[in-house]
Amino acid sequence: MRNNNKLEVSKVKLALFLVSSILMITFVFYVYQICYTPNILLERDNQAFIIRPGTTFHELQKELGDNYFVNDMVSFSFIARLKGYDKKIKPGKFLLRRNMTNLQALGVLNSAQQVPVRVTFSYIRLRSELMEKITNNIGATPDEFNKALDKFIDSNDEGFNKDNILCMFLPNTYEVYFNISPSELVERMNAEYKKFWNEQRATKAKNMGLSPIQVSILASIVQAESIKQDEAPIIAGLYLNRLKKNIALQADPTLVYAVGDFTIKRVLNEHKEIDSPYNTYKYPGLPPGPINVPQISSIEAVLNYQPNNYYYMCAKEDFSGYHNFAHNLDEHNRNARNYQRALTAEMRKAEKNKRAYTKQ
Repeated sequence: MRNNNKLEVSKVKLALFLVSSILMITFVFYVYQICYTPNILLERDNQAFIIRPGTTFHELQKELGDNYFVNDMVSFSFIARLKGYDKKIKPGKFLLRRNMTNLQALGVLNSAQQVPVRVTFSYIRLRSELMEKITNNIGATPDEFNKALDKFIDSNDEGFNKDNILCMFLPNTYEVYFNISPSELVERMNAEYKKFWNEQRATKAKNMGLSPIQVSILASIVQAESIKQDEAPIIAGLYLNRLKKNIALQADPTLVYAVGDFTIKRVLNEHKEIDSPYNTYKYPGLPPGPINVPQISSIEAVLNYQPNNYYYMCAKEDFSGYHNFAHNLDEHNRNARNYQRALTAEMRKAEKNKRAYTKQ
């Protein structure tokens, strides 16, 4: 009887051992599977995944699942919680590769292995436009960047203020990380500005009697005056002639900027009466800030202006986009009359064609 009891106990122990072993093997196999079996982008190619600042773990799970980044969310979530990732989510843009394991994916998401993003801006007229474009591909909002820029303006000793701060921004494409802070991006733009204004360019500006900021302000006017880049150095030379003699620039684009209506196609006498420091008909010299963010080519056109003795310009009567330049007012008035006659004839022609089309 005693031997039978011992045998029963041994059988129970053996059964428990076998069950425990099976459970252990099953658990180890499961752990191995959820750690080392591909679970990311099983049916898709490599994809960048963006995590925005303030994203919760629940939001992250939904984003990864809804967009088919993760095949088995249960196993991914288990490993993520095991590693404590659910409580330390890092914002950024990360490259997840096809057939990654959970461990590999979390290793990327929990590291500094980010994919650079491109910050691009050009053809900007207003600060609000810049805020939108410069933050388009990063985690910061336009308002956050705007506040960082205000702090920079208050603390800089480079001559930047709220009127001329757009001169610091050089239209280009820059690579940064998605989670770059607003202040870091401002510093990056300032560093790019300083890099551009090397000794050679600064010397050219000084020889013209202008600061780098003033060169950019003039470049913004030159850029707004003509779509023809090859005549930009001529226009720059013309305006420099006026600046040297303290003659009002009388640049129509500055009036459009002063009015704030960029749909204006033709400046009228009433616009010339507006009381604004950007009214270059009323106030001689450069306005307090740029009327757009000038392209690098426009800045170079001013720095490498064409010396001439022009003081006036008027659109050519062939509507080519080019200008007739004049040395004196009589010559300019003659050019203006030719343009007005051509414009009137063109308008009459358009009206005639419109009436003929209506009759059809």
